[in-house]
Amino acid sequence: MVKIDVETSLDRFREFIVLSTCRSFIPDELYMDKDVFPERETAIGPIYVEAEDKVTIKKIGEISFVKAVNVLGVIYESKSGNTKLRWRQIRDRYGKVSGEASGNSIVNLITAGVINRSYIEKVLNVEKSSSENGSLSFNDTGPDKPQR
Repeated sequence: MVKIDVETSLDRFREFIVLSTCRSFIPDELYMDKDVFPERETAIGPIYVEAEDKVTIKKIGEISFVKAVNVLGVIYESKSGNTKLRWRQIRDRYGKVSGEASGNSIVNLITAGVINRSYIEKVLNVEKSSSENGSLSFNDTGPDKPQR
């Protein structure tokens, strides 16, 4: 498991969730609509979108596709329980992802542009040196952090 603590856009985190859960069967019109998110209400591997307003527009299997307005947060947990991530809004469609991710989720996070390879290399180097020295604390930004 790799600790994740990065800032990224909601669109990139949405892409990660789609890649991780439903890319093989999400209808193209829902995939293209950046306001549509997958949700899963199971006890194992829940996905929940917290928004000012949302409505379910389609259900396929255990995945409900919801159209959400002003997303405040997204909670994602893999079915295996090895990945637990939260996206929290900082402003507009930009926020912070934190939690822990498995190897499979790392690949999807990189593919979606939430993190890049250099982030993982830094985390793994910090983990390696911190295992020799004690605790781990690492914070970085994702590849699309806006200039302030």
